[in-house]
Amino acid sequence: MPSIFSRILSRDLPSFGIKESERFYAFLDIHPVQPGHTLVIPKVEVDEFFDLDSEDLASIMVFAKPIAAALKAVTGCDRVGLVVAGFDVPHAHVHLIPINHMADLDFRLATSRDASELSAMAAKIREVIS
Repeated sequence: MPSIFSRILSRDLPSFGIKESERFYAFLDIHPVQPGHTLVIPKVEVDEFFDLDSEDLASIMVFAKPIAAALKAVTGCDRVGLVVAGFDVPHAHVHLIPINHMADLDFRLATSRDASELSAMAAKIREVIS
């Protein structure tokens, strides 16, 4: 059975897309830890992040770099935290989370956001990505 992320990639499920390439897709988390919380996934379905082939493992960070810069510009955060956890969805992914303090990375802070709020945030981030 395809992961929820594979279903997003096949457009069976909606998402608030930020950036897409031939190999990767970035979109807003619908239960963000902080506003702007973005997920970056490879288009190949691999369960564990460090099981990605070496080229994809390195390239996902290069793909994420302008997204992190855009998150910082849009949210005014001090840093963009990067988390690789991999328990919720069996599809390799990284979380890019705008933070001002380590406590901002607490996943217990995650809350649902409505579609209009997520859509507006996605548009702001897309405008800034270089």
